[in-house]
This record gives sequence, C-alpha cells and structure tokens, in this order.
Amino acid sequence: MAVDNYGRYSESEVAQRTSARVFAMLSESADEPRFLSQLFPLIANAAEASYLGVVRGGRGRWDVVAEFGRPANMPHELFADTLDRELVSVDGDWVAAPLSTYGGTGELLVGAGSCADDLGRFDALTGLFGAALSEMRRRLERQQRIARLEAMLEIAAQWRQTLELTELLEQMAEASTRLLDAERASIFLWDKATHTLVGRPALGVEGGELRIPEDRGLVGQVIRSGELRRVDMEDQSEIDRSVDEQLQFETRSLLCAPLRGKSGELFGAFEMINKRSGNFGREDEIALRDLAAHAAVALENTQEHEQLIQSRNQVANEAEEGVRLIGECPQIQALRSTVRRVAESELALLILGENGTGKEVVSQLVHYWSNRRAEPFVAVNCAALTETLLESELFGHEKGAFTDASESRVGKFELASGGTLFLDEIGDMSLGGQAKLLRVLEEKVVVRVGGSQPIPTDARVIAATNQDLGQMVRDKRFREDLFYRLNVATLDLPPLRERGEDIALLAEHFLKDFCGKARRRPPKLTAAAKRELAEHPWPGNIRELRNLMERLAYLGPEDAIDVGDLAFTLSPGADDQLRTPLNLKLTEATRRFQVDYIQRQIKHSGGNMTTAAKKLGLHRSNLYRKMRQLGLEVDEAKS
Repeated sequence: MAVDNYGRYSESEVAQRTSARVFAMLSESADEPRFLSQLFPLIANAAEASYLGVVRGGRGRWDVVAEFGRPANMPHELFADTLDRELVSVDGDWVAAPLSTYGGTGELLVGAGSCADDLGRFDALTGLFGAALSEMRRRLERQQRIARLEAMLEIAAQWRQTLELTELLEQMAEASTRLLDAERASIFLWDKATHTLVGRPALGVEGGELRIPEDRGLVGQVIRSGELRRVDMEDQSEIDRSVDEQLQFETRSLLCAPLRGKSGELFGAFEMINKRSGNFGREDEIALRDLAAHAAVALENTQEHEQLIQSRNQVANEAEEGVRLIGECPQIQALRSTVRRVAESELALLILGENGTGKEVVSQLVHYWSNRRAEPFVAVNCAALTETLLESELFGHEKGAFTDASESRVGKFELASGGTLFLDEIGDMSLGGQAKLLRVLEEKVVVRVGGSQPIPTDARVIAATNQDLGQMVRDKRFREDLFYRLNVATLDLPPLRERGEDIALLAEHFLKDFCGKARRRPPKLTAAAKRELAEHPWPGNIRELRNLMERLAYLGPEDAIDVGDLAFTLSPGADDQLRTPLNLKLTEATRRFQVDYIQRQIKHSGGNMTTAAKKLGLHRSNLYRKMRQLGLEVDEAKS
C-alpha cells in the first residue's frame, strides 16, 4: 500500500498541532505497546473518536492489532472496501483509512463516533499515526538487529570453545531459544544409512534423543527441499502431531533451517518451536539462517574454525557499519588517528568526555578496529548496578547462590572473554565494587558468586566517565590503584561546541538520515542557521543535536531551515542560567546574548513586535534596526 504518511498529514492543521506531542511521545517510549497506549487517546481526542483500533486483514479474517475504547460490532465489509480502494471510507458512525506502516501490510486505522463526520481530518490523523508507528517499529527493529548481531558474536565464540557434541547441542538449543524467544529448539542430524533424522536435545524422551523418518513433518520437508520453512499458528496442517504425542507437548508454530557443511552438502536441520509472542517473522528467519551457518561449522568439525571465523567476521562487519565517527575538525581527526593506534594494542583504555559526546561509539570503534573485532563486544552501565547486583552481573553466579538464583548465569567478563568489555559511567561504581573489579583486572580470573572454580577471562576493558576521576581520587570517592589500572591510555572527547564546522556536518548527516525515514527530501540549512548552530553552546552535545534534527525532519519546513526554525531544547531553569560559552571575546558574547534575549522576548510576546519592543524598552523601529545590526531576519509586516 503505497501511501505517503507525511504528505497526508502535512497539510492538516489539526494533525500538525497534534504532531509535536506525538513525536515527543515517540522519543520517550521504549516499546510499541506503551507507545500505542499513549498515542491512541491523543489521536482519538483529535479525531473526536469514541473508539480507535488498528486492524490487519489476512487469510479471510480481520485481527485487531491494538485498540482504544469499547467497540460494537465491527463493519468488516467497510474494512475490505477500504483496503481494496486504498481510500478513507465511511459506513454510518464507522470510518476506516489505509494505515501505511513499516512491517504492517494490510493494516487499517478504524474509528467510531464523530470522527466519521470529517473524513479529511481522520485521513490526515491516520497519516500522522502511521508515520509515528512506522518510526517506532523501525527503531525497535534496529535495536533488535544490533542486539542479535552482538548476541550472535557471543554465541559463536562460546560454540567455538566447545568440543563435546552433547554439550554443544545443548548450548545451541539454549542460545537459539533465548535469541529467537522460542520455547524449544532441536538440532536434527541426518542418518542417511537408516533414512532417519536424529533430533537432540529432545525434552520428554528417554535419552533426550528423538528419531523420526527422514520424510516426516516440517523437518523432513526441509531435508527434501534444502530450503528454510515456516509454519504459522493459523495453518498447522504441516505439524506432525505424532511427535507431539511422543514429546507430550503442543506445537503451535515452527521455523526450520537446513544445516550444510563446508562443501555445501546437506546433513541436518535446525528447528525452532513455538515463538512465545505468536508467529516467527522475517527477522527470525534471518537470525536462524545465521545460527544454522555457525552450528553447521561447529558440528561438522569442531577442530576447524575457518568458516565459523569467516561468518563471525561478516557479522562483525555488519555491526561495524552502524558505528561511525563523523567529523573533520582537527580534534576528531586526531582522535580517529589515536583510536586506530590504541585499537591495535591491548592497553586498558579510559574514555573521558561530557554526556552525549559519543563515548560508547568510540569504544565500539576501538573494538571493531582491533584484532578482537570478531569476538563479543559487551557493554555494562555501571550507574545502573547496585553493589549487590554488581558481582552477579559482572562475574556471574551459580545455581542456588542466593534466593532468586534458580539457574547458573554467565557474567559479563566471561561473555566478553576474547573480546571487549565496556564499563560505562565507571565513576558511579561503589568503592566496594571498585575493589572487586580491581582484583579481576589484576588476576584475570573471575569466580562466580556461590562458586569456587576460578574462570580465566581475556576481556579487554574500556572504561568511560563524564566525571573528574582525579578529583574523585583526591576526595577518596574513587580508588587510586584502580584509577591507575584503568588509566593506561586516555581518550578525551571534545564537546560539540568546540568542533566548529563539524556541527553543520553532523546536523546535515542526521537531517538526511531522519528525512529518509520520514520519506521526504532533506531541507537545506541556510548560512544563518549554520552560524546559529555553530554558536549554540550545546549542553547536550551530539545527543541534543540529533534530537533537534529529528524534530526538524518531521516538523520543519520543506525547503530550507533558517534561524527561526531552530527551537533549541532548554533544560529546566535554563532561562535563569547564563547560556553563553566562556571561551568568547566580550564583543561576541554580548552580541550572542542580545540575539538570544531578543528572540526569546519576541517568542514570549507571541510574535507581536510592538509588545516585544515595549518589553525591551525600545521603539518598534529601533528594534528592527537593532535586529538588522545583529543579522536577525526582519519581517516588518508583523504587528
């Protein structure tokens, strides 16, 4: 359904008024259900609807994806007509409009109530709804893809170190069910001599091994065709119920991929059973294909790792593509050069910089530019760990080590062994936690909570903080021995306000990226806008600039962005704070203060120049003359 969401709502006044709140919600929401629970009431109020719902058509039925309010009997004929015509349609008090969303083929936004009286308004709000929901789905998919790529590196590293077949098969099943959110997994090896498929692990079967004929069920189809196959909950005719009886288990959905050796010969299949959240999807198919490739190599010959390493390098290359250090100012060029040199070493690294300057991005570059790039990159936010959770999170625990320890858990040091462990906000770690961390860094072994076996770890540690660790050492809030242990090499990231022309370069990069997602042409930044961006103090650094460009991509003008469009986000109480940087000459600082003060007075006066001039103690003509002197745009047609 080719519908331009942005075009649908860009001309509607009510949709434009609502859009700012919608995208503010989007920036604060972490998942789709929570976002929809906030979005539905807002759109329903704007549309004057007593009921709103997202419905999806398929297989001769209509499914409600999400809804708000209590519906009466839904007019399914109206839905089918709307989907066929791809136009907003009405039937009595019901209205439906095609909802163009990412990954939501055949979806409609339906409403009941007074919304049926104004089809244009409902269609415009549907466009806004679809644009916001699409961006949320894209964001979640990107996050899931990155998480899966990183998890794949960890899984492949673990499989590479396992030489015993039974243990390897159990690891494969455990890792794949966790990664694809499935209830069970089995790896079937093809015994061609007996025309049998041998599946392990098989819970509920004596010996943990399931034997079925090579032509039985979905696995048999994969063996015959050599292609990935999937069975959804809506059509379970291909499920072998005799196997369910043997396992005393109910299969609802299946996903199965072939296992091929280095020569391309098919020797088995990797099957996932029962997606916990419904049906397996496209991302699950991609993930299982990658898992099957790793599994095939490990199973065929645990002594030879060439294909596994090649596959893991490909995953690392894909992950590296999403990490970029953008900028050409002298500080960034020097930083890029230093990162390359540091990456080639095994030195402990400390990254310093204000919030939002890109410390995690730099840590990822160090990892992906190093010889450890094909091994796991594991990030830990130390500020989020209490001292009681620190040991379990970093070092792992054994089953029964404490009340909630129902199973053993691998710690972050073990997961990152051979790769890189990034400890963010290291300055927020408690003194007790610092002592435990120092011991592991010096001895290079961990002992799980509740365990006694020392476990070697070969993780390179990169720490980061926005705090002055030297002062914290003097204040006895950070251990001096840990400070010197971490501070072997240091990278100091410059704040955005000191990066000159990089600010416009980054702004254009973010603007192009977000406009691509909004399916619109990126507007140009005027020279005055670039100058204003360069002069802004950027207390939130790159994160603040990114958020500003995201807002402009969806809500800004179509052709050009000028000074008046740059609505900088102020922190609470910012009006009472001096926002001018301290590295300016008095003349320039005075000019920038006057520009900022005049703009805020005009904004607080609702654009009324006479009122603004009066507040400033000037005649209106003198205000216009002052604005021209400061390089501000002047529209004398305003009151």
